[in-house]
Amino acid sequence: MAENRQSNDTPAHQQRQEKSDGSARQRRRPGLLKIMQSILAGALGVQSSHRHREDFESGSPWPYIIGGILFTAGFVVTLILIVNWVLAGQ
Repeated sequence: MAENRQSNDTPAHQQRQEKSDGSARQRRRPGLLKIMQSILAGALGVQSSHRHREDFESGSPWPYIIGGILFTAGFVVTLILIVNWVLAGQ
């Protein structure tokens, strides 16, 4: 029995436990503003590697996927409206 207790308290086991506790703290859900900033920065190509890593460690990818689809649809609609407005002026 003493050997079982000792094997669970090895430094490697403690490190794994600390890593899992640390990742649980980092997996908080990102706010709407953070998601919007990440999507815009990613679309413009100016996303920092630190922010990119935070986004991937935040848990579910669905807020970013849905936001990216909505951003892309809004961007395309905006471009269509601008082109139609410019062509209507000619």
